[in-house]
Amino acid sequence: MFKKLDKLIIKAFIGPFIATFFITLLVLVMQFFWLYIDDFVGKGIETKVIFEFIFYQSAVLVPLALPLAILLSSLMTFGNLGESFELVAIKAAGISLLRFMRPLFFVCILLAGVAFAFSNYVIPVANLKSRTLLADIVWSKPAFDLKEGVFYDKIPNFAIKIGKKEANDSVIQDVIIYEQGNQLQDNFIIAKSGVMRISANKRFLEFNLIDGWRYQERGNYYEPGNTEFIRIGFKEYKKQFDLSTLGFSSRTADSVNKNNERMYSMRQLEKAIDSLKKENRDIKEQAQNNMFRQFQFEGLIDTAWSATTTAPVIKPKPVKNFDQLLPDSAKTNINQNVRSIAASVVMGNESTQNTLKDRGRNLRKHQIEWHRKIVLSLACLVLFLIGAPLGSIIRKGGLGTPLIFAIIFFMIFYFSSTAGEKMAKENTLSPFGGMWLATFILLPVGLFLIYKAMRDSQLFNKEVYARFARVVRRFFLKPVGK
Repeated sequence: MFKKLDKLIIKAFIGPFIATFFITLLVLVMQFFWLYIDDFVGKGIETKVIFEFIFYQSAVLVPLALPLAILLSSLMTFGNLGESFELVAIKAAGISLLRFMRPLFFVCILLAGVAFAFSNYVIPVANLKSRTLLADIVWSKPAFDLKEGVFYDKIPNFAIKIGKKEANDSVIQDVIIYEQGNQLQDNFIIAKSGVMRISANKRFLEFNLIDGWRYQERGNYYEPGNTEFIRIGFKEYKKQFDLSTLGFSSRTADSVNKNNERMYSMRQLEKAIDSLKKENRDIKEQAQNNMFRQFQFEGLIDTAWSATTTAPVIKPKPVKNFDQLLPDSAKTNINQNVRSIAASVVMGNESTQNTLKDRGRNLRKHQIEWHRKIVLSLACLVLFLIGAPLGSIIRKGGLGTPLIFAIIFFMIFYFSSTAGEKMAKENTLSPFGGMWLATFILLPVGLFLIYKAMRDSQLFNKEVYARFARVVRRFFLKPVGK
């Protein structure tokens, strides 16, 4: 009987989970594209490159989509079973809610393992490739788009304007081309008409101009009086422009971004964290040694202060201030030397403090990434412990009510995770406390919901709150003296 119930609950869970997972992943990918939509438009990017980027970005978002999919699908599963009174029948048979949740709990452990494997092995590679590809797309120049009556200056050292284009976009009229490579002034070409075409290898833009003039100034920039102006008329003139600098024409090597902490596995992060800690200790020790080296008294130890000496200690004559020990001729030099040493020490300490601050932030970022791989995996279990009892309490199936509660709890999880990560980066919280903040908040909520679900709580029954409201209303509206 138990095996059939296990199969029942797993079958009821698998369908909603697959559907919600892919919907969630699509929404997260689209949200990412919405942030960078302006950087993708007009770049002449091939469809293959866009799908490649979507593939890498989808892999990066899998550990974030899994917890939300588990939360929503567990809510829908237990809500559907509660709405059809199957949960009531199972409880009436003497099977507890925890026993009924057990098979899905093991499934979520398996999914948490998958999420950890993705975070540790797949995401570093996907992050590396997607970040490199995104940087190439963002920093690439817009593709060639020559419009009527507008100067186009995306081609280096040239500005092109055409008065009119025919319907086929090849025949052009009233052409003006400025050549911005001359130090004296811009040379330019004017033509009444021409034909525009792209070369076979799509690297060059060719203008075959008809009936025009070329204006040019030649001479020495440092001798402005010794120049000559040249005007050349032509019936036909051919001009080529190199388009290799436009659009998405080249790919950056992945090795450029390989030293980012998001590109590391847990083993690489542990090694990097140990190296950073050792380097920080060495910098502190070196800063201390460098600071004391600037003081001349550091190597001059008074023998009278030695604990091993047996010679009698000679008590000096008491003085009221330090100036009485110095001759007047030495005071000025000593004061200058003291100020110089003090300023040097202050500058050295400030430089060391800034260096240690930057290195400390870098160390915290590595520790944050180490904790993130575990936190996102365990989030699958934490959100399941919220979704399963919550579904059995609200007893509503479909996408309506479960979706509302799923969004609320996922927003709590996401915003608390983001706030904790920000506080960890700013050193307000430790990396452990910041990254585990969402778990510390939601785990007690999940345990509380399990406790309420096991006792058939009316936590979300509106009739209970309506009765309570009526009692409160009667209490406050009760006539005085009765």
